[in-house]
This record gives sequence, structure tokens and C-alpha cells, in this order.
Amino acid sequence: MLCQLPHNDDPKLLSRDIPCADAGIYQLTPDLLLLQSLDFFTPVVDDPYLFGAIAAANALSDVFAMGGQPITAMNMVCFPNCLPIDVLTQILRGGVDKVHEAGATMVGGHSIEDEEPKYGMAITGTVHPDKLITSQGCRPGDLLVLTKPLGTGLLTTALKAQVIDEQQIDDALQGMARLNRYASEAMQQCAVSACTDITGFGLIGHALEMADASQVQLVIHTQSLPDYPHARDMAATGLVPEGSFRNHRHYMPRVSGTDSQEQTNIDLLCDPQTSGGLLIAVPPPQLESLLTALNNAGDQAFVIGEVEAGTPGTMQLI
Repeated sequence: MLCQLPHNDDPKLLSRDIPCADAGIYQLTPDLLLLQSLDFFTPVVDDPYLFGAIAAANALSDVFAMGGQPITAMNMVCFPNCLPIDVLTQILRGGVDKVHEAGATMVGGHSIEDEEPKYGMAITGTVHPDKLITSQGCRPGDLLVLTKPLGTGLLTTALKAQVIDEQQIDDALQGMARLNRYASEAMQQCAVSACTDITGFGLIGHALEMADASQVQLVIHTQSLPDYPHARDMAATGLVPEGSFRNHRHYMPRVSGTDSQEQTNIDLLCDPQTSGGLLIAVPPPQLESLLTALNNAGDQAFVIGEVEAGTPGTMQLI
């Protein structure tokens, strides 16, 4: 279902500012929607090529979450003049390689001088209206499938604190650099109800946005939450990113069942993800087909909960 912006003078404009859309939407023709998104951030790893690849994968994710195909990308760069130009070259090379892997074309960009490196992209994609997937379609009885483990915020915080090195968190680095293209293509083979990608608001924030858009309650089985190696250890030592505390303050009032939960489960729920996976709501009869399609695509699949007809826009932890 398209997410028409209320009281909009232009009936073609479908907005990112409503909860069911991960990207901005504009209807070009009856058979074609334009999707637009952008994202950029400071380095999460020391390797400039890997940073570029992760930033690009993260920026492309919104289009994939909506069942779309990216067609063009534009670089957004902030870079200090005290760093070697080769560092910037490697960042851009990592980004363009991911754009090409996504089946899109790099068409330009813009750069400014800044004290700290920042990199990301503006992405344009397309999708047929009948194939558009939003976060608004969850129905009671649907199962919730997550396609990447959690914990990238915890691990990159530990990396910056030099408590852990990149070799120790290689699983998480490869996960962040993996495009959601393949998981998106897999879910498009099945009759899924809704989808969103998990990024800075953490699983808790993006899941609650899905619950609110669909006017349902989500039930999360915390013992089923997947985590990257060492993520829980870092949480136990108190290396929790600042974004986790913001997510906790903003979203936890809408969550029940927290009193019986281990703190590490709460930390994983609130952990701000960089280039996280897709959260997919799927009817039970389609679950096995979805799991098989994800497995064949080389992606992981974790069933972490279900949808209930409870208080709209809330979450229960069990």
C-alpha cells in the first residue's frame, strides 16, 4: 500500500516523513516509483576502503528495505586537509565498488573540507508500485525475521576505545559491508507483509516504528536475539555507545517485560546499528519459503518474535 501524505497538494509525492517509508517516494508514472535516501557518518573502522564500503552499504539499505533497485548514487564527503589524499581515494573506492555491486551507477557528488572525515551517499532507486514494501503491513500472527546479528555499535565503540581490534570483530565488519540487496531479493520471492532496515535507532526503535505504522504490538523473544562475537562481552564491560542511551530513553517507555530481562539483552535491543540487517514480517505459511530464499542468497535468518493485536505501537519482551 502506498503511503499517501495527508493534505498534499501534489498527489505524486509520497513522503519519508511518515512512518511506513524508509526512503522518500515520488510517483513518476502509474508503473514507476522513485525512491530517494541519503546517509553519511564518521569512520567506524580504521581501514579507509572498508569504511567506504560500509558507508555505501548503509546508504543503499533503505532502497533495498522497500523492495527497490538502486539506480544512481552520489558521494557526500567531508575530509580534513591534514590526511593523505590516498586515504580519501581508498574511501571512495570502497564506496563505488559497493555501488557497482548493488547494480547502480555512481554519478557524482560533493566534498567539503572538515576537521573529521565523514562519508556517505545520496541514493536514487526505483520500484513498481505493486512491489513496494513498507513497514506498514504487519498483521497479527506474522513472524519476525532478522537477517543480520546485532552488536555493531557495541563493537565499533570497543574498537575506538582500543579494547578490541578489527581482526577480532571481522564477522561484524563483513556483516556491515554486506549489501542488503540479496536479502531484499530473497524476500521479494515471498509474500512478506512488511520490512524495515535496522540502523541507528537500533532494533528497538525500528521495530517500534514498524509496530506504530502497522498499529500492532510486537513480541520479541530476547533469547533468540542474534549477536556478533564479543558484542555481549563488550556490553557486560560497560562499553555501550551513547546512541544506546538515547534509544533507551526514547523507546523503552513503550516496551513491557523489561524487569525480567538481562541487561545485555536490553543493550542489544538499543544498540545503534551501522548497516544492520532487514527486519521482515512474514505470514507463517511463507516462513519456510523465506528462510530457504535467504539461505540460498547467502544471508542469515533469525526468527526473533511475532506480531500481536495488542496495544498499537508497543513491544513486549519475553
